[in-house]
Amino acid sequence: MSVTDRCDFRCFYCKPPGSVEWLDRSDLLTFEETARLVRVLVGLGIAEVRLTGGEPTLRRDLPKLVAMVAELGVDVSMTTHGAHLADLAARLAAAGLRRVNVSCDSLKRDRFAQITGRDCLDHVLDGIREAVRVGLHPVKVNAVLVRGWNDDEIEDFVRFARETGVVVRFIEFMPLDAGRRWEPSLVVGREEVLSRIARLAAVVPLASDGGPAERFGFCDGPGEVGVIASVTSPFCASCDRLRLTADGKFRACLFSREETDLLTPLRRGASEDEIAALIRGTVLAKPAGHGIGTPVFVRPDRPMSRIGG
Repeated sequence: MSVTDRCDFRCFYCKPPGSVEWLDRSDLLTFEETARLVRVLVGLGIAEVRLTGGEPTLRRDLPKLVAMVAELGVDVSMTTHGAHLADLAARLAAAGLRRVNVSCDSLKRDRFAQITGRDCLDHVLDGIREAVRVGLHPVKVNAVLVRGWNDDEIEDFVRFARETGVVVRFIEFMPLDAGRRWEPSLVVGREEVLSRIARLAAVVPLASDGGPAERFGFCDGPGEVGVIASVTSPFCASCDRLRLTADGKFRACLFSREETDLLTPLRRGASEDEIAALIRGTVLAKPAGHGIGTPVFVRPDRPMSRIGG
């Protein structure tokens, strides 16, 4: 399950700087409300919780939330843009965070600044190193590939994985960008990515860790790369991800156009059994697949930055 927060980066899934729609604090789940909803979900069988974005490190006292969720007996991880990770990694690990994913779509300083609207690649790389140092393992770096933007960096990211020991995961560009620029020709597909990796290093498939990525290890040494092929090789049949947005909306599919409001009934005094019934109903209504590339596919109203990855 993912719990989202706001983001202060632009990236592929956000709007240009200056046009981000900020929610009033009163519209956001408090830490206590988040923990209560997670407790209900744990009672329904959820065992892993990922704090994601938007950007979770914008939340003041984030280690407190991590500790509150970890106390419920779940495995807690986080996805972040990494700019604040160097300062927070040690406290987050002490609070109970186990792993971290860092979104980084370029290793070139100028391009990174163009993509994100922030000249802070060095801060992100420092955050990755600090996460490794404090034992957040494995540290995964997520790179969304977009043809004509950063697809020339596949080999650079593979070298980065081999040199640092972090796991690099290449993610296909999905129709969730706020700018609505997505089109099939911009997708760098699974087969092309694997072909480019093979030219640089021999790899062998690794067993699934339960996540969405196909995993590959290097034959001649340590290191790992992965491919998340949501568009060209969808894995809807095995997907068990659920999402709870920062404003208390529950979603059974990343691409769903339907979501269930849990915040309003929670604040009106709904019992945990009543909240659980709403969650069950949403999950039972989950569509069989996202339908990207079919005539019936309709993009979600929310961009990725407001759903959570």
